[in-house]
Amino acid sequence: MTRISSSRDAGAAAPISAEALARVLAPFGQSSTLPGDAYIASALFAWEQEHFFDAGWMCLGRVEEISAAGDQRAVRLGRQSILLTRDASGALRGFFNVCRHRGHELLACGACANAGAVRCPYHGWAYELNGKLKAAVRFGDVPRAHLEDIALVPVRVETWYGWIFANISGQAPSLESWMGSLGRMVSAHQPERLRIAARHSYEVAANWKIITENYHECYHCPQIHPQLCRVSPPDSGDNQPRDGAWVGGAMDLATNAETMALDGKSRGTFFDGLDARQRRQVYYYGLFPSMLISLHPDYILTHRIEPLAAGRTAVECNWLFPAELVAQKDFSPNYAVEFWDMTNKQDWGACESVQRGAASPGHRQGPLSAREGVVYNFLRQVARAYQDGCFELAPPDTAAA
Repeated sequence: MTRISSSRDAGAAAPISAEALARVLAPFGQSSTLPGDAYIASALFAWEQEHFFDAGWMCLGRVEEISAAGDQRAVRLGRQSILLTRDASGALRGFFNVCRHRGHELLACGACANAGAVRCPYHGWAYELNGKLKAAVRFGDVPRAHLEDIALVPVRVETWYGWIFANISGQAPSLESWMGSLGRMVSAHQPERLRIAARHSYEVAANWKIITENYHECYHCPQIHPQLCRVSPPDSGDNQPRDGAWVGGAMDLATNAETMALDGKSRGTFFDGLDARQRRQVYYYGLFPSMLISLHPDYILTHRIEPLAAGRTAVECNWLFPAELVAQKDFSPNYAVEFWDMTNKQDWGACESVQRGAASPGHRQGPLSAREGVVYNFLRQVARAYQDGCFELAPPDTAAA
């Protein structure tokens, strides 16, 4: 296996009970959930920020959001703010969003700009789009040689099927290794041809792992998702063998449903590259540690997870449709947005209740059902990393639970 760790503290086990982790790592059918501390302990959350979010590949958004020469965009990534730029040659670059003078943010997090240079709003220092210092305002009394080597500190960025990913530590393996076989799973839906048709942002009073666990099972669906159960049988589908940093599987559409919508009807266009089986399934993939990708026959929904604290998580949802469809004035993605916004909110209520339960002195590790195989795979990823002090990529052809 490929071991992924931070450069500063490689191999330092997480501050969590080894006995509790042993229960999580037991064979499927005998294993348990994580202990409550995994969701509420601030020390463990700090460990995760360094060993998971800084050390891994994190999604920053879509290529279309920074596509023109001069485009600049600041994105929050874990504990950091990252500045993306597109230079005149078309090259995409990433930097820590920090001026080399006094450390002011170059662009407010979440903001966008288009200009021939990056300019700090504090003292006016300017940088080329490739990060090199262009001008230090009113610094004429300082020898030029003292400024020659000053440049923005780069961050490793790469693109994958239209998404932008960054690795803060610089120590992660190639993005291709991180994705493993996931590219093969998503390629028929041609995500690189899609565009954002709608976006919703949420803040959930729950740990990021609770949100991910909830995403990976439909055992709860009959209790809180009656609308979903009408268009997708909750006991359908399968878990898929995987490699790299992802887990996931598929669920079937109901006989009378074309896609995930309140009435099961699509108002979009079906992807040309799908075979007959793919047209009848929705695929749910969790890319460790912070992205959920849901492939529908006619659109893709993503959840980009940003942990804010042990018990607080920001979630950005994007609905992606073919570019030519998004360009049509009479097109509306609302049939997909309304369904998943309702479903998200049902899930957030459940996740927040689990978070409160995790903080209770009555919380104990619980068993997993046979319908929680992907949850088991995810929890094994987490528990092994806690135990070993670093995250490990799954080798090729790992069997699904």
